[in-house]
Amino acid sequence: MLDVTEPFNLILFGAMGDLAHRKLLPALFNLHKDGRLNPDGRIWAITRSTRKEDEYMGQVKRWLLHYGAQMNDDEWISFSERIHWVGIDLDKSVGYGKLAKKLAQYDQNCIYYCAVHSKLYPMMCEQLFAHNLITEKSSIVLEKPIGNDLETGMAINHRVSEFFSEKQIYRIDHYLGKETVQNLLALRFANSIFEHQWNQRYIDHIQITIAETVGVEQRAGFYDGTGAMRDMLQNHLLQLLCMTAMEPPATMAPEAVRDEKVKVLQALKPIEGSDISEYVVRGQYESGMTDNKGVPRYRDEPGVDSDSSTDTFVALKAEIDNWRWAGVPFYLRTGKRLAERACEIVVQFKEVPHSIFEMQRKKTMANKLTFRLQPDEGVRLQMFEKRVGPQMQVQPMALSLQDGEEKGKRVPEAYERLLADAINLNPTLFLREDELMTAWQWVDPIIQNWVQSGQRPDGYSAGSWGPAAATLLLARDGRLWEENSQ
Repeated sequence: MLDVTEPFNLILFGAMGDLAHRKLLPALFNLHKDGRLNPDGRIWAITRSTRKEDEYMGQVKRWLLHYGAQMNDDEWISFSERIHWVGIDLDKSVGYGKLAKKLAQYDQNCIYYCAVHSKLYPMMCEQLFAHNLITEKSSIVLEKPIGNDLETGMAINHRVSEFFSEKQIYRIDHYLGKETVQNLLALRFANSIFEHQWNQRYIDHIQITIAETVGVEQRAGFYDGTGAMRDMLQNHLLQLLCMTAMEPPATMAPEAVRDEKVKVLQALKPIEGSDISEYVVRGQYESGMTDNKGVPRYRDEPGVDSDSSTDTFVALKAEIDNWRWAGVPFYLRTGKRLAERACEIVVQFKEVPHSIFEMQRKKTMANKLTFRLQPDEGVRLQMFEKRVGPQMQVQPMALSLQDGEEKGKRVPEAYERLLADAINLNPTLFLREDELMTAWQWVDPIIQNWVQSGQRPDGYSAGSWGPAAATLLLARDGRLWEENSQ
């Protein structure tokens, strides 16, 4: 039986932006095509008033086809009938009055989706309030990063909270909507074989990687003032760390899950002062080869300051000060123009105390559990088996934990799950304010140190796995990043 959403009005601010055309509109189309969106549901596309509706709708269709949507004429027509274009200049009051008149005839929940820069959130909330567009049936979805540091993050959240209550605010991190991340919780908390060994007695270390092969693309205006630490590590990587390291919640109720995630962030050992240069690596890509094509260095990308010191790569060693994880390092890294596109969590178990098999003694071999989020989602457990032949030798083998019956089925995009949850007012996979602020509090000393020191990021060739210092970060502990340990 299909899980159909509640009736809704989804007001999409930034409907011409990169996020809208790459992720949000394709996700909404897939929900519509699968019969997940309530028939009494509308999408209000908010763009600048200089655009025309028929021009915008033609662009939406081209976007959907470009990003792989499979549609026939009837599906496009029925989906396009949900979309209502409204021309609004976000910093001008008159457009919000026009929106208020259009929404006044509907009594459904209104979800304001802010796919714009977070510095605009306070002003938008002021205008929504001034035009009586905020009611008990309203909620607001905020895209990351919210703020540029702890101070600005607090200021933006404080201003938004003057107009929306905490239960009405949905701070989104789309990695939490991925099936594999949710499967991580299922494997841990529904299987004693994993949960009993999910601690410092059995786990050697954990690696979390989000690697991109693309450069800054058309996002230079946003990215050059943001960087990898703010754009990726402060939210995506720390959220994946929380999902990996959290204690079992009492139930799967939203607040129970979010309480446990906050506890992980609160237990992170601070990285401050001289520890920053030892535990944190900061990089920026130089020219190199990607997909057998030469690509320019970051500072030569269109729209980037020629003297920019923005980080396009960050790697660090994090430690969690609690009983479960004492002594277990978490190695986090993210970067642009890396060798492969990948997002994965690798749980590296400790080696057996003493191996009776010669092969296993000569070469480091240990079980590892890999949660792969992209490009193809899945879970793989590395184990060991006897090699066929007369001698007693063992060899590694990969056990896929993906259900065979599920193979071949389309894996829903993360935004499909999160958009449906936002429409249905389910906050489980969204960030609470204290969660966001605790994350900013942990990364802020690192960012401030970079600003004050004036030290430039380490260079690395496009198409590589980042600066040499990132390899040394693990090598000092006698470990290797996953791509070097096959």
